[in-house]
Amino acid sequence: MVCIRPAVVADLLQMQRCNLMCLPENYQLKYYFYHALSWPQLLYVAEDYDGTIVGYVLAKIEEEASETHGHITSLAVARSHRKLGLATKLMTAAHAGMEDTFAAHYASLHVRASNRGALHLYMDTLGYEYVALCDREAQYYADGEDAFDMRKPLAGFKNVKRGKGKAETLPIGALGEPMPRTSSDAVLSAEAGKSVTA
Repeated sequence: MVCIRPAVVADLLQMQRCNLMCLPENYQLKYYFYHALSWPQLLYVAEDYDGTIVGYVLAKIEEEASETHGHITSLAVARSHRKLGLATKLMTAAHAGMEDTFAAHYASLHVRASNRGALHLYMDTLGYEYVALCDREAQYYADGEDAFDMRKPLAGFKNVKRGKGKAETLPIGALGEPMPRTSSDAVLSAEAGKSVTA
């Protein structure tokens, strides 16, 4: 049995070990510490019944852009534990942290152009889209391989045309329509399916 839980500092060595076993992109331990200290709400691990970390997601928040957004730095699942939905659960947890804690408008990531399994996960399962299909980031990886830049709007935000052709980002309700501008208590109750009068 595997559980998904927030990562703690004691997990960082095992996260690095999982990275070394699973991915060609590797990071020094100080990079994991930097993420853990800066964005602890965005680090999750998949822990096996014996305490072994068999997967992780490492994410951060980009606040310098025009819109605050999350970025998936690294996602890895041990080969022995793939096809169990762990990557989807790890990504979903990171997305929730981005939205709930940091009010991020979207999540972004880079993926190797040749990684069909990851492209399937990101596009078909998680709903990511290419930022520009023809716009590969040339030689993004250390070995010279190109990367695609991908994005996914987070569940609570959607671009809606307002007035003179300007797009405005608004929260989305349970039925996919923009939510009325009411008190947060009314919004939370409405999302829970309760009848509310503002």
